[in-house]
Amino acid sequence: MARKRGRAERSMAAGGSKRSGGSKRSGGAKQDFASRVYEVVRRCPRGKVVSYGGMAAMLGHPRAARGVGHALKMLEPDTDVPWWRVINSRGFISLRGGAGPLLQRKLLQREGVKFVRDKIDWKRYGWDGL
Repeated sequence: MARKRGRAERSMAAGGSKRSGGSKRSGGAKQDFASRVYEVVRRCPRGKVVSYGGMAAMLGHPRAARGVGHALKMLEPDTDVPWWRVINSRGFISLRGGAGPLLQRKLLQREGVKFVRDKIDWKRYGWDGL
């Protein structure tokens, strides 16, 4: 009786690598997703916000909210992508620690976004991509 292959072994047999976590995706696929995230975030108007999950849904990947967050996390400090317009689905800033949350809040307030008890009103400031 043949033993069952583990995930890494199955991946290697399929042409992947142990390091890639079993996926045959190249860095190019991740870069393509990230560049699409940046493109859509750039279209979000001043004074509006979108959630990580909403952004993922606009890209046709409704379960990729974490991927959106990861793409934004990889941005260079001098980027032209308005990353601060992306918040969590409850209307709060998700960044933790350091100056990040304060900077995001300040940038949103500069665009006219108001906070009530650290929360943003989706009806007033939410952007649906249209």
